[in-house]
Amino acid sequence: MTKADAIRPVIVGAGPAGVRATQTLVAHGLRPVVIDEAPRAGGQIYRRPPAGLAQRTARTLYGFESKRADAVHAAFDALQGRIEHLGDSLVWNAQDHRLDVMHNPTRSNRRVPYSHLIAATGATDRVLPVPGWTLPGVYTLGGAQVALKFQGCAIGQRVVFMGTGPLLYLVAYQYAKAGVKVAAVLDTARLADQLAATPAMLTQPAVFAKGVYYVGWLRAHGVALHSGVRPLRVLGDEQQSRVTGVAWQDGAEERTLACDAVGFGYALRSETQLADLLGCRFDYVPLHRAHLPVRDAAGRSSVEGVYLAGDGAGIMGADAAEWAGERAALALLADNGVAVDTARAAELERRLHKLAGFRQGLERAFPVPQDWAAHAPDELVICRCENVTAGTLRQTVATAGADELNRLKALSRVGMGRCQGRMCGVAAAEILAHATQQPLQQVGRLRGQAPIKPIPIRLVPAEGADA
Repeated sequence: MTKADAIRPVIVGAGPAGVRATQTLVAHGLRPVVIDEAPRAGGQIYRRPPAGLAQRTARTLYGFESKRADAVHAAFDALQGRIEHLGDSLVWNAQDHRLDVMHNPTRSNRRVPYSHLIAATGATDRVLPVPGWTLPGVYTLGGAQVALKFQGCAIGQRVVFMGTGPLLYLVAYQYAKAGVKVAAVLDTARLADQLAATPAMLTQPAVFAKGVYYVGWLRAHGVALHSGVRPLRVLGDEQQSRVTGVAWQDGAEERTLACDAVGFGYALRSETQLADLLGCRFDYVPLHRAHLPVRDAAGRSSVEGVYLAGDGAGIMGADAAEWAGERAALALLADNGVAVDTARAAELERRLHKLAGFRQGLERAFPVPQDWAAHAPDELVICRCENVTAGTLRQTVATAGADELNRLKALSRVGMGRCQGRMCGVAAAEILAHATQQPLQQVGRLRGQAPIKPIPIRLVPAEGADA
């Protein structure tokens, strides 16, 4: 029996980080279980459409990233037969070195044991709501991108994209390239922010050049780009219950524009719920304006046998996710006495460290609006699952003295709905920090609870409960 035979690794997530982690473990003789919510590997950035959908080329789907997407897809496909792939499956709980996993099509549940686990859970949109965001036709930027990549459809015929971050321009570009009328891009960041960040972003010249290209292409094709704005509200037809336009403040002027759909978001936030259930220690990271699970340079968490890789532990992008996935797998192997290429491990750490300066530049170029909470009206719905408004949160702070996020949750029900705070948690924390005049890091974070994401009240136990 070899050292590898004693390891029962599970990888959660089959995006760039999960794929490279899987590939590394298999190369060293292991047979990992890979669990992913999507039917096919690739993650959000390299999401593959359903097999039966009319075929589109990789260049059409992924643009400049088509070669990388092809490489990630091919790497995972080549591993079939040497791994156990649980696709279309949701990890919704973790305890006692076992994961509860729901197979989405059959709504059946199984318990998957592990000796070691790599969490490569990815990211989702950072949402700061505006009045009207609950109208049909309003999507997050990520949701708008999923519709285009996965189903080959657009969220509307005349679309406005607003918020901030590189994804704002990428999705606008993808929609315009697909033939959709992009009415405008409304960026809360100022041009001065982006100019000030240019030296840091030039540390990754190829990535910087792609961003410049997207902006230039949009301008050249007549898309109106507005920077330094403050979104005011999404306009809607109350009788037909649909989006009819957006309103925003541009300096001292209020402006409106007709549209039939809106995509919005403020960059990305890490999906950390699984790390929380696994008992990982969290610290506040100012760069990401969030509490994140602690990990070392190799991806080791504070929990023995649990490793973190990719955007689920801090937003660094697809290239970094691939490197971090491979590095975490090498750490897992080395920790179990399996010989690994130490030079390769060191090189991966150097690459990841070098990206840190570029990441600082992105945050400087596309800062999250610091005054959002001050401008959020009392009637603004923060938690759409429980219909909790900003006014309710402020009133709870004033009358009950809630000064910590989980206390606010208990008293107001914010974050108790189907999304478990994944959509509203960021905004609720911003409102609480402003209402109590505390730094954001002091109000805490919503603790992860099972189920991580919505599941049916009744799950069907699968035959052979353990993998």
